Amino acid sequence: MTLAYFIAKLWSALGATVRDLLPIVLVLVLFQLCVLRRPIANWKRVAWGLGAVLLGLTFFLLGLELALFPLGKSMAAQLTAPAFVQSGSGVNTEGVLAASWYCYYWTYLFAFAIGFSATIAEPALLAVATKAEEISGGTLRAWPLRVAVALGSGLGVFLGTLRIVLGIPLPYFILTGYVIIIVQTQFAPRQIVPLAYDSGGVSTSTVTVPLVAALGLGLAANIPGRNPLLEGFGMIALAVLFPMMTVMGYAQLAQWRIKRDRPREKSAISLPVRDIEAIPGKHS
Repeated sequence: MTLAYFIAKLWSALGATVRDLLPIVLVLVLFQLCVLRRPIANWKRVAWGLGAVLLGLTFFLLGLELALFPLGKSMAAQLTAPAFVQSGSGVNTEGVLAASWYCYYWTYLFAFAIGFSATIAEPALLAVATKAEEISGGTLRAWPLRVAVALGSGLGVFLGTLRIVLGIPLPYFILTGYVIIIVQTQFAPRQIVPLAYDSGGVSTSTVTVPLVAALGLGLAANIPGRNPLLEGFGMIALAVLFPMMTVMGYAQLAQWRIKRDRPREKSAISLPVRDIEAIPGKHS
């Protein structure tokens, strides 16, 4: 890659970022000056912050385009290529190589790993988790929340690859998943339910979507009998669905552990009282 090519890509990413951020800045400024009719407090600090956001998003998008996107697409194509999964495969009656579903175990592992790691790196998830920890006063920790969301996203991408390999229709997974979520909502702590629903949305953003989409399309294109347009999409829906389950499950597990530990704390507190009563001569 030449310097001129890098500069051209950088300039293109900068222009795209300015174009995307401009409507947000205009809305904020117009409402502050025309509706609220108050000057912008600490406008120098706000200007520096907007500049940092602009540069950060520009280099972030440039890095995704030059590194992560091509790498994810290349690995997806290699992991799903018939030559890679032909060990343990059989030949069908038409003489076409047909790999069994379990021969794609490296693809399943890669799908879970890329779903987990990409979700952990999502800026939107980081923002939501940080705000949740700040508002809850530290009761909800940002890092465990991010891990719970990432586990759900990884599980969703894993099941998405398994669905494509087996050829199972997507509605079966979606309907089953939402039935589980509805049941979980009735038993999960009320405070965590809205956050769990939001966590599903922020789990798929700038980093996750291109990588997961490339994996689904590459997998559908390399499996005989699969239509990339019909089977290659739908993995993002599963990556959104399962984080809701894992976040509510994490809250339910924490609630169960608290209830389990309370009897122990009460018995530990009452133990000295029983010991005192058992001392000879105390009641004389």
